[in-house]
Amino acid sequence: MQDITGLSFDELKQVLAKWGQPHFHAQQIFSWIYKKGIIEFDKMSDLSKDLRKHLKENFSICDLELEQLQKSLDGTQKFLFRLKDENFIEAVSIPTKKRLTGCISSQVGCKFACSFCASGLLGFKRNLNCSDIINEVLYLKNNSSGRLVTPLETIEQGKRTGVSLTGLTHIVFMGTGEPLDNYDNVLKAVRIINSDYGLNIGARRITISTCGVIPAIKRFSTEALQIELSVSLHSADDKIRCRLMPVNKIYPLKELILACRQYIEKTKRQLTFEYVMLKGINSHLQDAIKLSKILRELKCKVNLIPFNPVKEGQFHPPDKEEALLFKEQLLKSGINVTLRKPRGQDIEAACGQLRLRYAKK
Repeated sequence: MQDITGLSFDELKQVLAKWGQPHFHAQQIFSWIYKKGIIEFDKMSDLSKDLRKHLKENFSICDLELEQLQKSLDGTQKFLFRLKDENFIEAVSIPTKKRLTGCISSQVGCKFACSFCASGLLGFKRNLNCSDIINEVLYLKNNSSGRLVTPLETIEQGKRTGVSLTGLTHIVFMGTGEPLDNYDNVLKAVRIINSDYGLNIGARRITISTCGVIPAIKRFSTEALQIELSVSLHSADDKIRCRLMPVNKIYPLKELILACRQYIEKTKRQLTFEYVMLKGINSHLQDAIKLSKILRELKCKVNLIPFNPVKEGQFHPPDKEEALLFKEQLLKSGINVTLRKPRGQDIEAACGQLRLRYAKK
């Protein structure tokens, strides 16, 4: 049975038209699901009993089961979900004082096998469809507003983190998988997340991260969307980047930077480069100088991310002083840079860690 969250607003209107139902019911159904967090057709009280019956016979809502939930002392929550086909995916909610960000997966596993990431250690299984992606977002949204935890837990968490958990404010496609390798499903989900009828999260509050799939970056530049694009770089040296990211053998740095330049020129938007800092590999001052040289003429910012250790991995985060020196070198070169504060380390919140540990059990 198809999950109704896989339908766009226009597709739902087409289904209703085939049933001889007026179009305005589509807006009512979307409102129940995306505004009110209702995932049972019987509770959609302004729909006729006949229409609710039709919906129940033809669609399901939110075919996602919570397998495990971990809560960090810093307020970060990590969700392990079981899909209908018995595969597992992860999503993370990350609170700060001004926002609540949902980090969403786009695939079961990952083809690209970055050496420092747990996401690809179990191999690639399949793309997530639109409803899988939307249901991750819905689950995080409804959980953060207290529907899936007790009110007391929600209040206590709000006191600890200093944020009022009233719903997601930002979405980042930075969980398991390569979003631009699942292009059509991700973009369809993004449009539902952004839609006035859907979750109505502003386009500039939605970020898609890519490891550097150049054809997809070029295609994305034609979408006329205000969505933020983030490119995982992790080194300004081809040899090191090939070691860390096998995708660099297909789309090397020179070609990737050119594609990024063309994206910026075409969209007139700032691009973000993600840079995971690995002690002894890409975190030296010389690495910062190389990075400055290839980025200084681009309209961009750099997000420095100290490595979140994986038990099965070989890498470690740099010392705090080394990370700050790296940041200062970029700033001296006129590059906008942020140094991300590690989140959820006590619950293994980095991509793929919980799924990997659960699978091994």
